[in-house]
Amino acid sequence: MAKVKTTFFCQNCGSQYAKWQGQCIACKEWNTIVEEVIQKTEKNDWKTSDNKVKRVSKPLKIQDIDSTQESRLNTYDNEFNRVLGGGLVPGSLTLLGGEPGIGKSTLLLQIALKLPYKTLYVSGEESQKQIKMRAERINTNENNCFILTETKTQNIFKQIEALEPDIVVVDSIQTLHSDYIESSSGSISQIKECTTELIKFAKETATPVILIGHITKDGNIAGPKILEHMVDTVLQFEGDRNHVFRILRANKNRFGSTNELGIYEMQGSGLREVSNPSEILISKKDEELSGNAIAATLEGMRPLMIEVQALVSTAVYGTPQRSATGFNAKRLNMLLAVLEKRAGFRLGTKDVFLNITGGITVDDPAIDLAVVAAILSSNEDVALQRDFCFAAEVGLSGEIRPIQRVEQRILEAEKLGFSTIFVSKYNKIALKNTAIKIQLISKIEDLVGFVV
Repeated sequence: MAKVKTTFFCQNCGSQYAKWQGQCIACKEWNTIVEEVIQKTEKNDWKTSDNKVKRVSKPLKIQDIDSTQESRLNTYDNEFNRVLGGGLVPGSLTLLGGEPGIGKSTLLLQIALKLPYKTLYVSGEESQKQIKMRAERINTNENNCFILTETKTQNIFKQIEALEPDIVVVDSIQTLHSDYIESSSGSISQIKECTTELIKFAKETATPVILIGHITKDGNIAGPKILEHMVDTVLQFEGDRNHVFRILRANKNRFGSTNELGIYEMQGSGLREVSNPSEILISKKDEELSGNAIAATLEGMRPLMIEVQALVSTAVYGTPQRSATGFNAKRLNMLLAVLEKRAGFRLGTKDVFLNITGGITVDDPAIDLAVVAAILSSNEDVALQRDFCFAAEVGLSGEIRPIQRVEQRILEAEKLGFSTIFVSKYNKIALKNTAIKIQLISKIEDLVGFVV
């Protein structure tokens, strides 16, 4: 029997130490370092059979490597496919993180029930009856999904060998434990060991594996940071419990873009794909109100029309308040300084509140012009026309800067029935014979003439 080896891990950041100490040097937290057994017995392969054929990797010249792309597995969920880059890659490991109760298990169970492939859904958190109740609520007709409630990886691999599934879903990685590590589930060493075993299984059998991961109070994936380096794709499922919309983002993707965005609507029967989020993110109003402006933004390759709301009022207290929801507060302060310096508006003694509707967060600089228009509209208490939209970046000297893929934004605005879009004069636009009027402006003073 191999000698038992132990080491010390920080339960907060995953740093490893040779001996115990009170404070972690990496994250500066106290009393987070614990001793864990890192090797208990001789490790075997993920397979349980003894007659295994060992495959030895050989070096190849780069021109001799087969560069043909492997066909992806369609998940039959357009939003999920878009974020992944076209579907699941055989042999890939995908990690899905999100807050408790946001809908991670519902999303993956819903996808597993849709798939025509043989799918194994491994749950370490819920019983088979609980999963059955959720599946009945989702109400899908596919019968290729197998449910296994197990937390021991050796038992899971026995069932995988017997079933030979095309896709494996694990809910969640923090509940798994391996016999080769003598520590509790969710510890640093257990998470690393279980993930390593799953990676080896996925790469050797070309079976895609999807993991659900818990997050910490800071919003990061629970466990060691190396977990995010080990997997191929890291997805973040986010949203506000006060809103019905859920957003799926890719923080890391070895097989596609990390800028793509998927939007779902939480309903009683599960998560509904939102194919045209622009109509939902723009609120319907019977009368025109000041402080509202529509921005044409991009998330990955998808154009979105979002509503920007601003409220400018006289400061009650000595120090004016600056508050932004879904928008960078520092950038808001910068735009207010530009308005005061270049356009002559005295906003230094007024409270300014900014909100991006729908509970989403936008970091596209192209919404600067819409933010400025909403602030001016609220400050002057003059409503903007409903069919106006904006797509441009504002510079520190008050110039209207060009943006990327402006034609795509213009076509999206035209499709949704807007009559005029304000863009930078310096954008090169090749569109002709469009129904929407393209208003070119070069300075922030030009915008003031249309708003005030």
